[in-house]
Amino acid sequence: MQYIFDMTRHRSYTRQHPRPFWLPASNYYVMAAAVTIGIFFLVWGILEDGGDEKPFIQAGIGSSIALALAVALREVILRNARDRYLSAQRRMDRTMRALPTRRIIGNIDDSKLTLERNAAILRTIGKKSEAAKVLEKFSEGHREVFELCEKYLNAVERELPNVGVGSPRLSALRKGSKIVGEYHHYHLLQMTEIDAKNLAQKSKSHAKVSDKLNTAEQALCVVEFALNYYPHDASLKDSQKALSDLVSSIKVSNLIDRAERARSKGNYDRAVSLYNDALIGLGRSQFLSDEQKAAAGKIEAELEAVRLLSDEN
Repeated sequence: MQYIFDMTRHRSYTRQHPRPFWLPASNYYVMAAAVTIGIFFLVWGILEDGGDEKPFIQAGIGSSIALALAVALREVILRNARDRYLSAQRRMDRTMRALPTRRIIGNIDDSKLTLERNAAILRTIGKKSEAAKVLEKFSEGHREVFELCEKYLNAVERELPNVGVGSPRLSALRKGSKIVGEYHHYHLLQMTEIDAKNLAQKSKSHAKVSDKLNTAEQALCVVEFALNYYPHDASLKDSQKALSDLVSSIKVSNLIDRAERARSKGNYDRAVSLYNDALIGLGRSQFLSDEQKAAAGKIEAELEAVRLLSDEN
């Protein structure tokens, strides 16, 4: 089996260890301060309406408690959770490195698969697979097993034409190919699910539209990579549909925002063009959800309103 997708491109998106979401301290505390100020004025307004003589005192106490809780949340709870996550990642890395991959498989591309070597490779892949399953939420372990399986399957495909019909290696290689093929499928799906989910979540956390779109397209690329190997896998096709809808929704939302800005500036022709582009973007989905249908209806209503304004001017 040969690579039928650009593996280098896939690695550029997913090679780094996935990290738990961690808002930088400056951003976190700015956000916490904004929330605290909001709570202060909210409590003040409620108490003032209730006839409290000094509402600002209790409002100040309440907002101070909220700020203290926000600090404790980041510095204690979230930091501990993050440290546990990274500790588990390092533990998995040590486990994977402890297995003798290079000594047994390092030169698989240019060495003959003898019975002994074939058995050793299968044992190593099996152990790596078990290690990856122990901490299954980390994609790096699954990726390493997938790549080992890919190497082995390529080597078997290259070796089989040179094996005699009566050779004991024939059945051993065919059996090994079947076993490793199952590992290959399982770990590719696990790797894809973890990476795609992490990228999709990361996309939603971005503020800039370009960053949202770029990260969502990366997630879609990860799934399409796996689909090149298993094009009929139902879970992969479902993920592809969901991510395609996510990419489409980001593009459509951006077009609507731009159309509304153009409308507010009196640039009605530009607004009409952008609303039409948004409708075309929604129309690319094979099956529209209820939410998408509602969005399409809203866009058509806005489009009609802008056309009327354009005609009046």
